[in-house]
Amino acid sequence: MAEPASQYVPLDVPLPPVPTTKIFTEQQWTTLLSLADTVIPSIRSPTAYKSASTKVIPHSELNRALATLTKTIRSPDASTIAAQYLEEDASSNPLFREGLQRLFSQYVHDEGRNGLGFILNALNTRAGSLLLTGSVTPIHEQPLHVREEIFRGWETSRLSPLRGVYRACTGMFKQTWVKFSPTLAPVLGFPRVPVHGKPADGFKHTFLQFPAADEPETIETDVVIVGSGCGGSVAAKNLAEAGHRVLVLDKSYHYTSNHFPMNFNEAFTSMFESGGAVVTDDGSMAVLAGSTWGGGGTVNWSAALQTQGFVREEWAKNGLPFFTSMEFQNSLDRVSERMGVDVEHIKHNTTNRFILEGARRLGYAAKTVPQNTGHTEHYCGYCTLGCHSTGKKGPTETFLADAAIAGATFIEGFRANKILFTDTKDGQVASGVEGVWTSRDAYLGRSGATAVQRKVTIKAKRVVVSCGTLQSPLLLLRSGLKNPHIGRNLHLHPVAIAGAVLDEEFRPWEGAALTTVVNELENLDNQGHGVKIEALSMVPAAFLPLFPWRNGLDYKLWVQKLPRMAGLIMLARDRGSGRVYPDPGDGRIRIDYTVSPTDRKHIVEGLIASAKMAYVSGAKEFHTSWREVPPFIRPADSDTEDAEGANNAALQAWIAEVRRKKPLDPERTMFASAHQMGTCRMGKSPRTSVVDSDCQVWGTRGLYVVDASVFPSASGVNPMLTNMAIADRASRNLARSLRRGDPNFHARL
Repeated sequence: MAEPASQYVPLDVPLPPVPTTKIFTEQQWTTLLSLADTVIPSIRSPTAYKSASTKVIPHSELNRALATLTKTIRSPDASTIAAQYLEEDASSNPLFREGLQRLFSQYVHDEGRNGLGFILNALNTRAGSLLLTGSVTPIHEQPLHVREEIFRGWETSRLSPLRGVYRACTGMFKQTWVKFSPTLAPVLGFPRVPVHGKPADGFKHTFLQFPAADEPETIETDVVIVGSGCGGSVAAKNLAEAGHRVLVLDKSYHYTSNHFPMNFNEAFTSMFESGGAVVTDDGSMAVLAGSTWGGGGTVNWSAALQTQGFVREEWAKNGLPFFTSMEFQNSLDRVSERMGVDVEHIKHNTTNRFILEGARRLGYAAKTVPQNTGHTEHYCGYCTLGCHSTGKKGPTETFLADAAIAGATFIEGFRANKILFTDTKDGQVASGVEGVWTSRDAYLGRSGATAVQRKVTIKAKRVVVSCGTLQSPLLLLRSGLKNPHIGRNLHLHPVAIAGAVLDEEFRPWEGAALTTVVNELENLDNQGHGVKIEALSMVPAAFLPLFPWRNGLDYKLWVQKLPRMAGLIMLARDRGSGRVYPDPGDGRIRIDYTVSPTDRKHIVEGLIASAKMAYVSGAKEFHTSWREVPPFIRPADSDTEDAEGANNAALQAWIAEVRRKKPLDPERTMFASAHQMGTCRMGKSPRTSVVDSDCQVWGTRGLYVVDASVFPSASGVNPMLTNMAIADRASRNLARSLRRGDPNFHARL
């Protein structure tokens, strides 16, 4: 039995030791940490103790800041906590440097690491310092107010490497500080576990184990599925229940509900691709993708929207008529019913009610977003860190559980190196998967110190690739497939983020994250492309780092407003696209994607509409992830019942300024993506696509891709249900082909 909520403490998730790889010299570290202290400085008065990390402000300004903080901190020690928060800098916390060391060692590609190292070296020479800072004095020896001015100037420097360093460093420093700050949670009043929702035990998953040996282990099965996420889990259930031997592999590991919600660092390190540090090549977009047992379905926000009619018609007109058939609708309904998707048990939190009310007052089309919560109320906003109540019915509690009951077997910690093929006179036939299994150790296999590693060969009649949009194309490429569309046609549903600050404290992390959507602007080009306005997870580590840094005091004072903030995203159904490709040095994910001018214009319209909604609903401030635009501050003489509404002169002046700017310049905007689609897209011909309408890879037999990478274009809604419905149809067809025993079934060479 699970513990009562009042006594519940999640199990620790041991992280591997901090890598000892020498990333930077001590001199480079000194310079890097001096920049970190520039972003997150110690803030003190002129008479207080000062160090190289101290930002000195007048007594009067410090007293105002302390008074503001003390008033909002719910603790008898509020004044002490406020002072500690302002005095905290980045470098004095040893966990901060360890976090950067882990980031650079494990997740930053060589090109980025070497580029930063080159700049750090230059800053430590007289000539380089003069060129980059205007002074021969090394930047780490400059007083903080000078360092801050120099660093802020890099944002718009004529030298693009400096602009890149500014973007990368501000992002890394903010993210690392939010993860490890000892004072942030007390200042915000953010509890370790949700105040709503009772802890519950999830389904007990078991995994194959192998003894240590030099020779490869060989396993035979009917179907091997690489990936346990939304697509792979549905395929596993259907194929196992049809009586076939099914083996599901995943490179990541399983965490029980007793580990949830994880703390910030544990969650990003353990359950997200590349530790949550995936960034597009241009540095303008953070890409969050689940990498754990259950994939994205373990860390998403419960939103369960079916594929819209205009998208289905677009895909059908491009040679895929089943998308407008009852067969596909039945698949949508079937997966929805298994997860208990409905709108009848939703309790909107303050942010979602704020969005609905703003839309109502402006006459915007808005609706409730169905949730996959088992036909029960689920009022937990922590699901990005794992659902401790099991109220969210993701793959681990539904399709993977069903697959296990039907006899499917599972392997965690299995990194698939390549797909195996048998060459025949008719072409390539997929015959299995080859990879390396790493057992659990004290660090779930990630230290390698005590873990068993074993080469494993899986022989199978059918191979299903369900690694997700980022990893599936890389596995196909590693396996020697040459289709030029592999990795291309990437869609990301780019979002800009806004934070509306209200008068009252309402702790926006409480309650379901995303239960409303505003559809008013979803078709701005009359071709189905535009923006949706939605709420988002308000877990501090997922929200706060996306907003601009202007100076150390400004950022700390803005962050402490989170308990009074409503977060909004402007999500574009992107017309533009990009590509995924392997890093030429180490083979890791690289993403070549810049939000197109058209999509940026659409997001700007969503941003303006969001500002209007916020204003008419009484917001005092409106901040965005677009650094070039200052936040809108409601005039002091404007009350919340302002009769002018969105016609208010100050608001209209701000909107006019927004429209004068280059729309969301990628160098000065932080975008985010939690939806990845299209890198192995489906189509009617190998000249334009990677898989056919049954998800079989063109030019092969017995090889299928079943995940969101097969989407013909962006879905325009949260991709979970579309992904699952495609997987439902494809796996049912695959089960029938196995029953017929015909190796040529569905062959399209």
